[in-house]
Amino acid sequence: MQNKTFYNEILTEHNLHPEHKHALDDANLVLEGVNPSCGDDIWLKLKVENDIVVDGAFEGDGCAISQASADIMLDLVIGKTKDEALKLADLFLKMIKGTVTDEELEELEEASVLQDISHMPARVKCAVLGWHTMQEMLDEKD
Repeated sequence: MQNKTFYNEILTEHNLHPEHKHALDDANLVLEGVNPSCGDDIWLKLKVENDIVVDGAFEGDGCAISQASADIMLDLVIGKTKDEALKLADLFLKMIKGTVTDEELEELEEASVLQDISHMPARVKCAVLGWHTMQEMLDEKD
């Protein structure tokens, strides 16, 4: 497992300087994700063409973990097919549940820094908000 300093640096960077937190006027999939237990609220916006996530963004407010996790997720899924994005979401959720293999963890790249969230039950919903929202959005597209 990577050290906590590395974890904190990545979360801080994605929270303070999120690359994907902006409007996306040409998004063709938009869905709100809300975590009522803490008030995190994001609007996930994806532009999907020919089953490929060609662009993505989010807007909204929430804690550092929810904002960083959504930004990291978009880094990972932009350029992937819908099925690849859904597989990554499944792997992320397996990681949070503690059932991911080392090989699967590697596929999550930078998102793997959130692995220890599984030991912080109050923060799990924060970390998975963007991922659940994307799953719901892409599953509805079928």
